[in-house]
Amino acid sequence: MKAMIFAAGLGTRLRPLTDHTPKALVPIAGKTMLERVILRLKNAGFNDITINIHHFGEQIIEFLRTHNDFGATIHISDERDRLLDTGGGIKKARPFLDGNEPFLVHNADIICDVDLAELYRHHRESNAEATLLVSERQTSRYLLLDDDNLLHGWINKSTGETKPGDFVFQEGEYREMAFGGIHVISPSIFRQMESAQWEGKFSIIPFYLSVCKTTRIQGYPLQSCHWFDIGKPETLAKAENYLIESALK
Repeated sequence: MKAMIFAAGLGTRLRPLTDHTPKALVPIAGKTMLERVILRLKNAGFNDITINIHHFGEQIIEFLRTHNDFGATIHISDERDRLLDTGGGIKKARPFLDGNEPFLVHNADIICDVDLAELYRHHRESNAEATLLVSERQTSRYLLLDDDNLLHGWINKSTGETKPGDFVFQEGEYREMAFGGIHVISPSIFRQMESAQWEGKFSIIPFYLSVCKTTRIQGYPLQSCHWFDIGKPETLAKAENYLIESALK
């Protein structure tokens, strides 16, 4: 099974830890973020893994070489010339990800104990083009899902901004869910990225919102699982404590 890890971020929220190190190589409880995600993916059956790089990308290449790619087939999607954001990063990696099977995308700075194999199976058994891990955690920006967990819109509760442009938000009409940085995508969605609108750098969420009227984009609600965005110092510390405590059980 194929997967992609986003490891190209600048890690600005983690400075000074990322002043001389890529975010994906910041250690947490004795292992780098990248190593933890690779091992999680391998344990779930994903052995063909694409990793995008930008900030101190050569350090990631050397880290993987030193560890013999952790026994996986690793492809490098090189964005050192230009950081392409999540959507552009996926599109650039198309030569590695295209084919007949869905692929899973995982942010390097997410720690989550969700069953990745079950998430992948759920997507394959649905007729959705993309399946997004979501939860009811508090944030300012929410994906808006119907009772069948299909995506309809997005709202920033702090500003009132909604997407797509013609979407009309009514309180209580949709479930407000936060995106968890892990998703499964069917390669057929690449065809919808071929228009000029989706050239170069773009985020994947606006893309999903632009196609959700005609394409099934679904949520996969997180149930009784631990989830941490370790791209910022306060949650990095919380996740480290969780990992240490879990190892002692």
